[in-house]
Amino acid sequence: MKKVTIYTDGACSGNPGIGGWGTILIYNGIEKELSGYNKDTTNNRMELFAVIQGLSALKESCDVQIYSDSAYVCNAFSEGWTRQWESNNWKTSSKSAVKNDDLWKHLLMLIAKHKVEFIKVKGHSDNDYNNRCDKLATDEIKKVKKNLGLN
Repeated sequence: MKKVTIYTDGACSGNPGIGGWGTILIYNGIEKELSGYNKDTTNNRMELFAVIQGLSALKESCDVQIYSDSAYVCNAFSEGWTRQWESNNWKTSSKSAVKNDDLWKHLLMLIAKHKVEFIKVKGHSDNDYNNRCDKLATDEIKKVKKNLGLN
């Protein structure tokens, strides 16, 4: 099984607002950058979307380490939130609907194809790949704002 490293980040200008995401895939020393935007979204959706896009780029089952600065994403797996949400028919412990369940369900479908480990990194710190993902995401926001005349 191929070993792939994926770094991800999401950003939002306003929350909700214009959002961007960035991901870097690394396999055998080769790096591939991906990024995109959404005109009306939230930061958490962009964090999830970055992970989804990274995993969607894989063409076969892989052993994947995903690095994210999002506690929302990482804790959902390390704390078992996703298993609880699934078993509670996508309700939280307080019986309210899980936010972003469409993206969580998509992400779980993608994860099922791979061996995945989530690793939490400190955001906006000394992790070069995380900083690059942040730049990819924020550059997407800047491009959209420029195209919309919102600079």
